[in-house]
Amino acid sequence: MAATPLLSGEDTTPPLHGVVVIALPDRAADAGRDPPPGSEAALGRRAWRLLRLATAPLVVLAAFAAAAHCYGLYSFSSGGEDWKWGGGRASSFLLPLHPKPMAAAAGVSFKAAAAEEGSTAAVLPERQYYTSINIGNPARPYFLDVDTGSALTWIQCDAPCTNCTKGPHPLYKPAKENIVPPRDSHCQELQGNQNYCDTCKQCDYEIAYADRSSSAGVLARDNMELITADGERENMDLVFGCAHDQQGKLLGSPASSDGILGLSNGAMSLPTQLAKQGIISNVFGHCIATDPSGSAYMFLGDDYVPRWGMTWVPVRNGPEDVYSTVVQKVNYGGQELNVREQAGKLTQVIFDSGSSYTYFPHEIYTSLITSLEAVSPGFVRDESDQTLPFCMKPNFPVRSVDDVKQLHKPLLLHFSKTWLVIPRTFEISPENYLIISDKGNVCLGVLDGTEIGHSSTIVIGDVSLRGKLVAYDNDANQIGWAQSDCARPQKASMVPFFLSRALRSQLL
Repeated sequence: MAATPLLSGEDTTPPLHGVVVIALPDRAADAGRDPPPGSEAALGRRAWRLLRLATAPLVVLAAFAAAAHCYGLYSFSSGGEDWKWGGGRASSFLLPLHPKPMAAAAGVSFKAAAAEEGSTAAVLPERQYYTSINIGNPARPYFLDVDTGSALTWIQCDAPCTNCTKGPHPLYKPAKENIVPPRDSHCQELQGNQNYCDTCKQCDYEIAYADRSSSAGVLARDNMELITADGERENMDLVFGCAHDQQGKLLGSPASSDGILGLSNGAMSLPTQLAKQGIISNVFGHCIATDPSGSAYMFLGDDYVPRWGMTWVPVRNGPEDVYSTVVQKVNYGGQELNVREQAGKLTQVIFDSGSSYTYFPHEIYTSLITSLEAVSPGFVRDESDQTLPFCMKPNFPVRSVDDVKQLHKPLLLHFSKTWLVIPRTFEISPENYLIISDKGNVCLGVLDGTEIGHSSTIVIGDVSLRGKLVAYDNDANQIGWAQSDCARPQKASMVPFFLSRALRSQLL
């Protein structure tokens, strides 16, 4: 097929100097018939074409400015850059996430685990996802649980070890020069002035978790190796906990990880340390498929944060290094559940990937159970099922959540609107809060937060984070999410589709 020339061979009028003239299709009824060269119609058509070409960049820039204002494209940082457009600094890193087996899958019920802890209260189940980090010189792999609810990264350590569980890799053995002294800024950040010890030769730490487990040890500094999204190896310093004394569920055996990867917004977290070294923007995120056996990944840096279609909410500043915001109301479908407002304070929401389940305050939790019982008349509460605190026996065989999800409604967390107009909602679909027990019962994967000390706080665990790409932007102090199948990570496009269409329409 012969190529169509850009300009008609009959039009011999030389183009204006410095102007590229592109032939545009004539949408008039007499398309296909060009006016005589030099005629008033031909000159008018040429002027119209040049006008459209000249104004196209202005249209695109105007659309971009509006979109940037709406989506918060421009973010400012104090790290030496005046401003940056979505994209970040030197590197971004992709890390695969691997699911851990649930305790219930190993034949241990949720309530039995609580009884073993000497309490009737619900306890935090085993953390769900881990990734591999290479630490040391030479670098060796360690499997670490991903936890956005804590700042300190630690691995089990032969220092020697007092209480360590048998993990997938040999214990990390620090050299003497790797031990962080108490005068180090990281130690003072971790301990504060109250526990400062000038005569000590090492920096001790102890961290406690919501499930009443704890880890104690000393701070160490060593090389960490990560592979960029482009396949290049990056080496950097990491200050982490050299853990030699674990208590509680952290001593559970067999263990499928060697420690915990702290990802909160604290000064000791991995993203903050990398950002201070200028390696990444202080942004990270994760994407976990709805099916627990599906794909999952996390990223460090902002290259994989979608520039469009994200819902963003501000992060509250507080004494705890957690990602929290406030919610205005919680709905089960169209029915509003009870949200506590005391002294004008809205309910706090914490995003915590280290929690397997989601926790609601007691009032919201009991309202949700009442709603579930009302919309499931054929389901009967089964007190004998010890899998979770609330389980219902259906009047038909159930093999998976797919068999019952159409009978239930999504949970909707409504945040304050953008500009008081654009709604911001976090949706938890039925498949992300219902769990099918070994008895074929339908169990609620939302628990009463009062029993773990969160009487007025919603904790969003990984069961409710599935099917979403969640980004934590510590530079802009915000959390964002978007629906995703998490099948394949993609670098964010700098130009959205509607701007591309606007540009193309001006050239056609």
